[in-house]
Amino acid sequence: MVVSRSFFTSALVLLASTNLYQHVAAQVTTDCQPLNTTDCPANPAFAMDYNFNFNATPSATTWEPTVNPVTYDSSNGATFTINKQGDSPTIRSKFYIFFGRVEIWMKAAAGTGIISSVMFLSDDLDEIDWEFMGGNHTHAETNYFGKGVQDFHNAIYYPVNGGIIDDFHNYTTMWTKDALQFYIDGQLVRTLLPADANNTLYYPQTPMRISMGIWAGGDPTLPKGTREWAGGDTDYSQGPFTMQVRSAHVEDFSSGKEYSYGDKTGSWQSIRIVSGNSTVHDEITAPPPETISDKWNNLPQTSKTAIYASAAGAGGLLIILMAFYCIRQRRRGAKEARIADAKYQQEQRELAAFKAAGVDPDSFASETGAEYNAKEMAREGLTSNNSYSVPSQSPTNEKWQGASTFGAAGAAAAAAAGGARSPMPLLHDGAQSPRITSPAPQNSNYDRSMYNASPANARSLHDGAGSPAPLISPMRSGSPAVPPQQRPQQFQPQPTRSFSNPTAQMRVGSAGPQQGYGMQPLQNPNPMMAQQPHRSFTTGGYPPQAGGGNGANGGAGYGNGPSDQYWGNNNYR
Repeated sequence: MVVSRSFFTSALVLLASTNLYQHVAAQVTTDCQPLNTTDCPANPAFAMDYNFNFNATPSATTWEPTVNPVTYDSSNGATFTINKQGDSPTIRSKFYIFFGRVEIWMKAAAGTGIISSVMFLSDDLDEIDWEFMGGNHTHAETNYFGKGVQDFHNAIYYPVNGGIIDDFHNYTTMWTKDALQFYIDGQLVRTLLPADANNTLYYPQTPMRISMGIWAGGDPTLPKGTREWAGGDTDYSQGPFTMQVRSAHVEDFSSGKEYSYGDKTGSWQSIRIVSGNSTVHDEITAPPPETISDKWNNLPQTSKTAIYASAAGAGGLLIILMAFYCIRQRRRGAKEARIADAKYQQEQRELAAFKAAGVDPDSFASETGAEYNAKEMAREGLTSNNSYSVPSQSPTNEKWQGASTFGAAGAAAAAAAGGARSPMPLLHDGAQSPRITSPAPQNSNYDRSMYNASPANARSLHDGAGSPAPLISPMRSGSPAVPPQQRPQQFQPQPTRSFSNPTAQMRVGSAGPQQGYGMQPLQNPNPMMAQQPHRSFTTGGYPPQAGGGNGANGGAGYGNGPSDQYWGNNNYR
């Protein structure tokens, strides 16, 4: 805690206390006493005239806090506050002045035992003081010391118009080798000449730095004499106690980089001035960093024109790109709209065709409401280049556009049959046909009534040589939930396996040898493995041969040679 020695000197005058004197001596010290050695570090010079506004934290190269922090704001400047016992906020300059002029705009703190102070102190303990008692709202004290020697007669009090705590006042110190003067609000109140200070021995005359702060002279831990001089004991519950300094205008009457002591006399003549600019001077006079506005203003006009042109070009290019993007998006949207409209029109035409044929399009759906769709079947891996398959256990995937395959007539037939549908077997080249009997009559004694038999009877008519499926169109088989022998009644009386009525070629066998047809028993013990003709939706029927079937009467059979199709006469579509 930095404490002015003038306070303790005043207390000594009042009390002449030996203990208080020892306390005073302990408060004012120096790191290196030039009166004892010439090896002390040089003092950094201020060497300029500058006004410090404490509306913001000052640079660390100019002022430093020594005890407790100090706050800064734009309205009141630096604020020194005692909130509790032990607080003593203080700041001190990091530069020295060697004779000069200092103006302090400040407002002292109120409070019993609270001391607001401004102190100038040199390394050899020359001292100049301003002190303000918080218990005395009307007067300011001035004081001085030389070479640390205690003189009990130097303090003088002066009245301040308006008081010291209600408003800011200007306290100015003018210090030269010839005189020390004190001003309050521009009015000279005291002048000290060197001859009046023990014939210059106690006259302050060596480089000093400036300290400003607040402390509690009435703290209960201090000696009684000190507390009485400060105006009484401090009651911290009445705080906080605040001193404010708005600005400090400092002018150093000397110039140079630093000051040093040339001998141990402590006279102003012994002070050596090193030429050059001080660190503080360079810091304060350094130009502030350029803002963007400053950099722009410093550009030559040609550079500004080029920047303007580049910005305009970039803006124009951006506009063109935006316009191109918008036009492309609009065209893409229009194209998609046209495609959607065409698809809708096509669907409407198909719907109209179904209605004209008396077909309800909803009858194409399975019990689950799903329809077969070739593209979806392909995506699900149910088709190959020449075959397709519908899983028998996945009725939800049962999607097939039957009307697209057979047209309106086929759809009408499907609707007449009740819309029942079973999953389709895998049909491909060489697959077994799902029919009960051979596609041609078995002998010359062709009996038409066999087509009216039930699936079970049909199987018995041919000695078990038929395939397991009922005699229906391969495109519309029965439900997978009904066994072949229990097919619904509507599928039993199918007269033929084609979409046309039976012809003579379908009923009469070929003139060739009777080997594969008729009532011959199966050689393969498994009826399902019996030789069956090809039936594929992707091939041209049977392989080319002279004729199909064993017509008993020498007819052409149901396949009339290599050029004919499966059902003969190219009737199959």
